[in-house]
Amino acid sequence: MRADLHTHTIFSDGELVPAELVRRATILGHSVIAITDHVDNTNLEFVVSNLVKAADLSNDDIKVIPGVEITHVAPLKIADIAKRARKLGAQWIVVHGETIAEPVAEGTNLMTTQNPDIDVLAHPGFITEEAAQAAVDNDVILEITGRMYHNVTNGYVACMARKVGAKMVINSDTHSPNNLLTEEQAMNVALGAGLTLEESKKAVCVTPFNAIKHL
Repeated sequence: MRADLHTHTIFSDGELVPAELVRRATILGHSVIAITDHVDNTNLEFVVSNLVKAADLSNDDIKVIPGVEITHVAPLKIADIAKRARKLGAQWIVVHGETIAEPVAEGTNLMTTQNPDIDVLAHPGFITEEAAQAAVDNDVILEITGRMYHNVTNGYVACMARKVGAKMVINSDTHSPNNLLTEEQAMNVALGAGLTLEESKKAVCVTPFNAIKHL
């Protein structure tokens, strides 16, 4: 079984409609997929309303979770967007972290990990120990990503997560069909980031399922 908790569709900058994304994920052995299109204050209602509909794609083989990725939002406004997303029906909240591949506002990582209403801090770049510790304190998961360029700092994120005992998860950050990761590929991302075999199995096969068991 495979769970991917960070993917995108045509409702932001992905290439696939939700039905095709879910079908392709099913064929690759996924049993859970969260669709987390990019949102800010301008498109939140549009995206969440459509992804809530996408939850109807769930079947005996795969569970579809409607979510969002709060992206390039000013740090002080992240909490408000997260609350509004929940009220609109988003069940999974990801925040676009301070990747070195994009000019994300400084303070995004810390503001995210201080908020227990957020599930995952995606591709957090050179995350500080303070922000990583806040992730532990508020049960925010740190992402080890399969996404090109964002993944340059995976090893750093893994080391910092290990230092403070933060939870890690392997996500694909899928935008196009070939971005989806099989379980074997997800394990390779984890091992390539410097995780041990035991840590890799936990990040791929345990943590994501524990995180969504209440949904």
